[in-house]
Amino acid sequence: MEPRGARLRRREGQVGEQDERPSGEGNSETHRAPDLVQWTRHMEAVKTQLLEQAQGQLAELLDRAMWEARQTCPQQDRPLPSTAPGPMSPTQEPSLGKQKVFINRKSLLDELMEIQHFRTIYHMFIAGLCVLIISTLAIDFIDEGRLMLEFDLLIFSFGQLPLALVTWVPMFLSTLLAPYQALRLWGLWILGAGLGCTLLAAHAAVLCVLPVYVAVGHQLPPASRCVLVFEQVRLLMKSYSFLRESVPRILCARGGKGTWVPSFSSYLYFLFCPTLIYRETYPRTPSVRWNYVAKNFAQAMACVLYACFILGRLCVPVFANMSREPFSTRSLVLSILHATGPGIFMLLLIFFAFLHCWLNAFAEMLRFGDRMFYRDWWNSTSFSNYYRTWNVVVHDWLYSYVYQDGLRLLGGRARGAAMLGVFLVSAIVHEYIFCFVLGFFYPVMLMLFLVFGGLLNFTMNDQHTGPAWNVLMWTLLFLGQGIQVSLYCQEWYARRHCPLPQTTFWGMVTPRSWSCHL
Repeated sequence: MEPRGARLRRREGQVGEQDERPSGEGNSETHRAPDLVQWTRHMEAVKTQLLEQAQGQLAELLDRAMWEARQTCPQQDRPLPSTAPGPMSPTQEPSLGKQKVFINRKSLLDELMEIQHFRTIYHMFIAGLCVLIISTLAIDFIDEGRLMLEFDLLIFSFGQLPLALVTWVPMFLSTLLAPYQALRLWGLWILGAGLGCTLLAAHAAVLCVLPVYVAVGHQLPPASRCVLVFEQVRLLMKSYSFLRESVPRILCARGGKGTWVPSFSSYLYFLFCPTLIYRETYPRTPSVRWNYVAKNFAQAMACVLYACFILGRLCVPVFANMSREPFSTRSLVLSILHATGPGIFMLLLIFFAFLHCWLNAFAEMLRFGDRMFYRDWWNSTSFSNYYRTWNVVVHDWLYSYVYQDGLRLLGGRARGAAMLGVFLVSAIVHEYIFCFVLGFFYPVMLMLFLVFGGLLNFTMNDQHTGPAWNVLMWTLLFLGQGIQVSLYCQEWYARRHCPLPQTTFWGMVTPRSWSCHL
C-alpha cells in the first residue's frame, strides 16, 4: 500500500504538472488545487490537536517510567550491594518500601495553560466572574439607586488577622527549635530518649493548645481561624515527617558506631517548601521568576474575593432566614439543591487558589522543582483515583506515614485496615478543621469522609472507566458540596439566632438547626 506522504507528494507533482499545461488542458483539473490546500491545512490542524492532547499523557508516562527506573536502580545515597554484609553507613537509609521521589516538573495547569484551547476555558471563567459582578451591580443600581460594593463579609472574616499572625510566631519558633534540637542532641548522644520525648511533647502541646486558646478566648472570625488551624496542622505534619525520616538514619548510624544529624539549613528549608515529606535535598530550579510569583499571589487573592462574593450573594440571602421556618425535609432538600452551584464553585476556587496558585508561588520563591501538587483529578472515573489525585501533597503524607506504616505494623495483608486508617485520620482532621474554623461541632465532614467517602472508595474503584463514571463522580461531587454548604450555613445562622440559655455539653454537640425556628 502506498504511504500517505508518497501519495501527497505524487498529488503535488501532478498539480505542478497541471499548472505547467496549457490553459485548455488544465481547466478541468484546476479545482483539485484548492481541495489539496484545504486537505493539507486540515491535516496540519489534526496533527497539532493530536500533539496537544498527547502532551499531558506523554508527560505522565515519562514520570511513571522515571519513578520505576528510580525504584529498580540503587539510590545515590545507598551503596551497591556487596557479597559480604556489613554495617550500614550513616547516610544509608533502611529499606522502607516505595518512597516519594522528587523530580523537576511543572504543575499540570501550567502545562495545560500552554495550550490555547485551555487558556480560552480559563478566560471563560474570568469572563463569567466579570459578567456576574456587572449584573449584580446593575441589579443593585436599578433596585437601590446606587452601586453597592459590600465588603462586610470579607472584613468580618479577616477580622483580628494581626492577632492570628502574632500567634503564629511562637508556633513556628517552637517547630523550628524543639524537634531539631531534640533530634540533634539525641543523635550526638548528648540527650537521652526520655528527655527528647519530653521536649517533643512540650512542642506538641504548644502547637495544639495555643491556637485553640487564642481562637476561643478572643473569638477570632473564620478566616483568621483558618490561618491558625492550617498552620497548626501543617507544622504538626512537618514535624512528624522530619522525625519519621531522620530517626531511622540516626539509629542506623548508631548501629555502625557513628553519628549523624540532619543539617539545620535543610530543616529550615523544609518548613517553608510546599511538601510534607522531609528530604535532605530537593530538586531546584535555576532561578526565580518574580513575575510568576506575583501573578499567582494576585490570582489567589482574586479567588478569595470571588469566594466572598459567591457566599455574600448566593448563600447569605438564602440561609440567613432559614431559621425563621420550622425544620423540614422539604426545606433541607431544597437548600441542598440550591447550594450545589455555590458549593462546586467554592471547591474549584479552593483548589485553584491554594493547590495551584499559593503552592506554586512558594515553590517558585524557594526554587522548589517538583510542582506536582495535584494531578488530573477532574478526569477521575472513581473516587479512589479522585482521593489520590486531588491533593497529592497530603496524599503523599498519608500514604507514607499512615498507609505504609500501617502495613508494616499490621502485616502486608492488612491493606483494608491500613486504608481504613487513612480514611479515619483524614476524616478526623477535616472535622477538626471545620470545628475550629466555624466554632461549633457538626460532624458533616466526619460522615462524608469516613462513611460515604469510604463506601465510594471501595465501590467506585479503578476498575470503573468510561465517561459515564466520570459524570457520576461529578454528580456525587456536586451533591456532596451542596450538603456541606447547606448544613454548615444552616447551623451557623441557627447558633446565632437561637443561642443556648445555658451552656452544656449536649447543647454544644447537638445541631441547633434541627430545633431552631423563630
